[in-house]
Amino acid sequence: MTTPQLKLYNTLTREKVDFVPIDPANVRVYVCGPTVYDFAHIGNARPVIVFDVLFRLLRHLYGAEHVTYVRNITDVDDKINARALRDFPDLPLNEAIRKVTEKTETQFIADARALGCLDPTVQPRATDNIDQMQALIASLVQRGHAYVADGEVLFDVKSMPDYGALSGRNLDDNLAGARIAVEAHKRNPADFVLWKQSADHEPGWDSPWGRGRPGWHIECSAMSERYLWDEIQDRLSPAAHEHPHAFDIHGGGLDLIFPHHENEIAQSRCAHGTHAMANIWMHNGFLQVEGQKMSKSLGNFITINDLLETEKFGGRKWPGEVLRLAMLMTHYREPIDFSIKRLEEAEAKLRDWQRAAQGAALADSDGPDPSVTRELADDLGFHRAGVALDLIAKKANRDDGAPARHCLAATLRFLGFGQDTLLLSDQNADEPPHLAAAIAARLAALNGKDFAKADAIRTELADQGIALLDYKDEAGARQTKWEIKR
Repeated sequence: MTTPQLKLYNTLTREKVDFVPIDPANVRVYVCGPTVYDFAHIGNARPVIVFDVLFRLLRHLYGAEHVTYVRNITDVDDKINARALRDFPDLPLNEAIRKVTEKTETQFIADARALGCLDPTVQPRATDNIDQMQALIASLVQRGHAYVADGEVLFDVKSMPDYGALSGRNLDDNLAGARIAVEAHKRNPADFVLWKQSADHEPGWDSPWGRGRPGWHIECSAMSERYLWDEIQDRLSPAAHEHPHAFDIHGGGLDLIFPHHENEIAQSRCAHGTHAMANIWMHNGFLQVEGQKMSKSLGNFITINDLLETEKFGGRKWPGEVLRLAMLMTHYREPIDFSIKRLEEAEAKLRDWQRAAQGAALADSDGPDPSVTRELADDLGFHRAGVALDLIAKKANRDDGAPARHCLAATLRFLGFGQDTLLLSDQNADEPPHLAAAIAARLAALNGKDFAKADAIRTELADQGIALLDYKDEAGARQTKWEIKR
């Protein structure tokens, strides 16, 4: 069967386009990662999952050894810097920052793996790339795109005629309607900081412009260039060298289009006098929780770890694979309402697929079904890919469904649902004699709204290593299944 043509929606051109890599032997992707000041929230989980699917698909289409995926760790942040100075005043700044952020960075990586995500090819830290940031800034100053004023280095947006192309913002209109006054040292209100001065009591790094720290946007420009161009130039094709400093795909959340990604483009292109930073720009949609914007003030701020390890949402813990499917059930460019109902639907669907795939023994070389990759190749159309999975599962559930069962298991593994099993223990082990009675008693308590008793039964069984999983049958009645806790 022929390989499907990958089509992706390009925010920059506002159209779905055929993906044509600059160098098919070296497909290159950069995605903005988290700021590791605190544990990652479920809004952070969406791009992690979406671009993991893209990473997997690119590896399938071009070969795993031909795809480089960079997702950065932002550990240069004023809050992080201040805490580092406060808590570790005797350490060099980079070491102090590492002490502050090592717990949250480690947790983020663990959370991403629990969500079924592959590790990126490279996960650079901003603090390891200060020299690269300063080199870019020096180039911008030398080329007349940046200026030094009042201890800061600022990008001159007027120096770039097509500034605003990604977001569609007209610079002249923005300036004419701006309500904020021009800061005395800025030539224009939209000029943004590349390097800012650090006072004696503030953390900072030495630079040609004085002791200071980088602006947010310059970090990703520097890291994408280093790991997708500088360090791999010798293996790039001659065709790639006709597009210097450019790579294939840049991704992130919709909220990053302006100013972050717009300013990345400005920095990277103007520092080298090039036409493009990335050929395709991809953005996932916003996330809200139970119909409301997520915020700490509303009490609905939920971290990935909360869902995985606590009973904060829906009164139970949720397996990472369920969170993964819940995120993918809505097209990545659409807004998503994250809810308990959505998680329950995802869990039921995933269990149906995994039951149908049960018993299949896979080899490392077993790949996904072409009907699924064909749908994913149309701008990561996971909903249609899910329909294709349903058809394979129906075949697998027939008496002669062994080939389909094997195909389904391989496809689920390809999609990131193969790391942890959700298959119910009642299909693999004898039911403890007391369990049916305990489940029946708990259901009776729930139906009678005696939630304290129901919680007590759940807790007692959990102490015995048994997890209860609620769902609704086709008639809408509450039912409960069980599995051994892992």
